[in-house]
Amino acid sequence: MDIQSLFSVKDKVVLVTGGAKGVGRMISEAFIANGAKVYISSRDAAACESACAELNSTSNTNRGTAIPLPADLSSLPECQRLATDLAARESALHVLIHNSGATWGTTYDTYPDSAWSKLLTLNLQRVFTLTQLLTPLLEAAAASAKPPGADSDAPSPDPARVINIGSIDGLRVPQLPTFAYSASKAALHHLSRHLAVELGPRGITSNTLACGPFPSKMMAATLREFGEEIRAVNPLGRIGTPGDVGGACLFLASRAGAWVNGATVALDGGVSLMAKI
Repeated sequence: MDIQSLFSVKDKVVLVTGGAKGVGRMISEAFIANGAKVYISSRDAAACESACAELNSTSNTNRGTAIPLPADLSSLPECQRLATDLAARESALHVLIHNSGATWGTTYDTYPDSAWSKLLTLNLQRVFTLTQLLTPLLEAAAASAKPPGADSDAPSPDPARVINIGSIDGLRVPQLPTFAYSASKAALHHLSRHLAVELGPRGITSNTLACGPFPSKMMAATLREFGEEIRAVNPLGRIGTPGDVGGACLFLASRAGAWVNGATVALDGGVSLMAKI
């Protein structure tokens, strides 16, 4: 198979939650630059509109399109509305990328109970909720990739994809006091593996990118204060770039990544391997 076909995502329908800013914006840009139709969802409707306008502003005919589909994913009714709206527009969803999330850092003695409710809901529970709601569209995408006349129960050569944006804080104990965040991401990694087993027979893969530091709003304060130290301790001597996370998602979403299921990929330059003693 030629490299253009092997890594192509052209004409695939993609939903990126938290896709208007930070890492989500990087991912959205990668898919749009390579010909996909990307629905960008976020609680901030204005940010969705602005991001889509910017991403659609180029005249390159090989690019895909960005479409705003705002929703507050911490809310069950909003998740249900998002799924209904998407189903009214599309008959299939090829790639679902769960990037929406939140963090909370404060000392152990002052860490509030409300932080657990907020982060476990958004970072973990709603990943399951939205995947469950969108499974019929994902199944339809997998079925559409089968050759004409194939048995209904035959495996799809190009499964639908669920890509979960996790964190290296879910792989090792972080130095910062972000208890609910690290716990929610560790749980997300395991949920992704559980979904891989459940959804694989339905023609849907589930994988996780355990991201290290990237330039984003969530990381802004940390990078301002500790950026040089973070770069210095990384085996590759830098932080992540848009091409790093975008490229990893393109691989998982393309034919090249069709055999990857249940994986947790540390996308961090190797920093999570470094001992702290």
